[in-house]
Amino acid sequence: QVQLVESGGGLVQAGGSLRLSCVASGRTFSNYVMGWFRQAPGKERELLASVRWSAGNTNYADSVKGRFTISRDSAKNTVYLQMNSLKPEDTAVYYCAARLSGNAKYGYWGQGTQVTVSS
Repeated sequence: QVQLVESGGGLVQAGGSLRLSCVASGRTFSNYVMGWFRQAPGKERELLASVRWSAGNTNYADSVKGRFTISRDSAKNTVYLQMNSLKPEDTAVYYCAARLSGNAKYGYWGQGTQVTVSS
């Protein structure tokens, strides 16, 4: 049973930083792609960044490129999202997700963690 558990959300002022963590368990993730999504009230869920667990290749949405960094620590089975220069429009629930490399759809999701950026 795959489990993804996020942590690290909270309240931060605009311009500040937060680091989200996602601990993954239940299987070996070497053949998986891990992603960070967010969903703000009234908006669709948005894919922010992804990392291929084995090779470490990363991709970013234009909205966060240059401000957010995704990384993984294989020894800790943990994926991180370092968020810098936060803006009020980054306020959302942030989710960690996983998909097999050959699949287009993310099949495993964490419970989400709230990030609130005050102006």
